[in-house]
Parts: sequence; C-alpha cells; structure tokens
Amino acid sequence: MNYYFSIKITANEFLPYYQGTVQNVVVRTTQGVKVQFPAIHLRKYVTASGIQGDFCLQTQQNKFLSLSKLK
Repeated sequence: MNYYFSIKITANEFLPYYQGTVQNVVVRTTQGVKVQFPAIHLRKYVTASGIQGDFCLQTQQNKFLSLSKLK
C-alpha cells in the first residue's frame, strides 16, 4: 500500500525524533488517513532547515517497506 503525504518541520522541531526521545511520526496522508511510522526513516532527509517535501510511504500488510521523497 502506498501512502502519500507532505511534511514541513524545522530542524529544531525534529530534534526529539532525531535523538530518539520520540520514536514515531504520525502524518495525515493526502487521502485523509493517519499513518504512524518510525521516525528513524526520516533522518536521511533532515537538512539544516529541517524536513520539507512530499513523500511516499510504502507498506505491505501494515509493515514498513520504504519511504521515498517525491519533491
């Protein structure tokens, strides 16, 4: 299953996720569904200004497969 969502979060706001204090991210997809996944998967997209863009989360039987940045 593919879930599409946009995210905009500053580096400072993402810090607790990056440090592991907060383990999971909850997003609302473009289809209006709330999806939760481990924050560690967003780490590679963090820049000095934070994380911003459109993403596709792929799952199979509710298990994480991949996360890719679209824009």
